[in-house]
Parts: sequence; C-alpha cells; structure tokens
Amino acid sequence: MLAVLSPGQGSQKPGFLTPWLDLPDAESRLRGWSALAGVDLVHLGTEAGADEIKDTARTQPLLVAAALLAGEHLPLAGVRLVAGHSVGELGAAALAGVLSPEDAITLAGIRGREMAAACALEPTGMSAVLGGDPEEVVAAIEKHGLHPANRNGAGQIVAAGALPALADFAAEPPARARVIALPVAGAFHTPYMASAEAVLATAAGKVVAHHPVRTLLSNSDGTAVTDGAEIIQRLVRQVTAPVRWDLCMRTLKELGVTGIIELPPAGTLAGLVKRELKGDGAPEIVTLNTPDDLPAALDLIARHEGETR
Repeated sequence: MLAVLSPGQGSQKPGFLTPWLDLPDAESRLRGWSALAGVDLVHLGTEAGADEIKDTARTQPLLVAAALLAGEHLPLAGVRLVAGHSVGELGAAALAGVLSPEDAITLAGIRGREMAAACALEPTGMSAVLGGDPEEVVAAIEKHGLHPANRNGAGQIVAAGALPALADFAAEPPARARVIALPVAGAFHTPYMASAEAVLATAAGKVVAHHPVRTLLSNSDGTAVTDGAEIIQRLVRQVTAPVRWDLCMRTLKELGVTGIIELPPAGTLAGLVKRELKGDGAPEIVTLNTPDDLPAALDLIARHEGETR
C-alpha cells in the first residue's frame, strides 16, 4: 500500500516553492489561492525570508498550498492512503477528496490568522521533549500544568502551555529526556487556541464536505475516518486537541504500508517514519521537494499500482 503524507508547520524553508513555479500554470494557481488565503503565496514561497514564513498566519496556508500544488502533479488514482500532520491534515483532506482545494486553502488562511491571534492573548509556547519513557514524559508534562500537544513518535513529544510553566518543566526534565524550547508563537493544539477553534468551526460549517475517495487517517487517534462531516469536525477540534502522529504511524504499519511519498517541504515526516518504522518491512520513502523528484514519486506510484491490480 502507498501513502502520501502532508507535513505541518515548522517544515517550511525559504524559497522552497521556487522550482515549482517553472511548471505550467503553477504561478497562476498560487495567485488564485492567494486571494482565498489572504496572503501572497508566490512571494512567501519564493522570496520571503525565514522570519516571514514562520508567522503562523502565513505559514499555514503556504504549507497547504504546497501540498496541493505538488499533489496536482501526481496520479492520485494510484494512491490509497493519505495523512497530514497538524495543518497538513487540511491538505490531506483535499487530496482525499473531502474538501475542494479552494475550501482547504480558505480554511488554512482562517486557521492561521485565528491561531496567530490566539497566540497574542497570553504568553505561551511549546517545547520538544526528546527521549525518556513516553508515559513518564506525559505525566511530567501534566504535572506542570502543561499539555502534551504533539505525540510524534520516534521518541518525541511536544509540551505546550504557559511560558513560566514551560520554564519550570525545563528546569526539572523527565528522566533520560532533553527539553528544547521551540521557536513558535504559542501553545498550538491546546485549550489556549479555543478562540481560533470557534472561528474555524463557523467557517467550516459553510463548506461542502464529501466522503473521502481514499483512506484518510485522523490526527485525533490515527484511525481511518470515512464520513466527510466527521472529518470536518475533527479538523476543527484539532486546533485545541493533541496531534497523535504516533498513532498515525502505528496505523501505517498495521495497514502494511510499503511506500510513502512526503509532499513539499518534505523531510520532517520522512525522518519520523524512518526512525519509527525501521527494520524488515520498512517502507520505501520518496521526499518530494522539487519537480526533479517527481520521476521517483511517479515510479513508486506505478509500482504500487501494479501491486493492487
């Protein structure tokens, strides 16, 4: 089985969309989506510096646009499973046929703006916890009044909450674990984002949701969700709920996924998968960062199409 993965915030790199604009109609697509997102996606993907593209209001629609732009150059009929990390789940939902590209971009723009606004309400942040026993790490996070916002697998959990509590947590790290402060604007995937969730819920209620045409894994619990309306509800709740990427990777393994394509800007999810799904049966991975990577991705799809006939 072949899976296509869409990365989330933090994976962006300055200029990563530049080579994609050489493809026919790519720039016009981005300009049309820019009007829906309320940001200049062409500028952000080609000329903007690192500081500009780490702004939540800009980053989120940029990442969804990148996934959709690259996805348009893949024969998705040969893809049976999709998943996305955090905001990447909006891109995955569009690739699964649940949302139109236009609705996915529009919701990403609203999500990014409202989450950025929520970050300004109270000084919060996030810290990566590397190593340690996962259950002990979660217990230590909760002991300090923080939230396990991302459980990414491969020995990585992200704590989120008030800055003073994060400082206390870093001063008293869990056994055999390192705590690294992340350069983010606030505590994503926690109750601190409640105001953003409320606005996104209103906007999401106006879109038409379709049942997925290929398996879509949910960040909520790693399960495949088959009802379009439920997927939209989960996408909204995800703003304040933890990202369980560890469970998504567990499902990839249980379903026997043998090939993975990570959409641009690729590398982050591929790294997690390589560390988590290693040894015999480890999936073959293509990181799709530029159009030069398309032949490898197309070859992987073609070989998996042969397996499913």
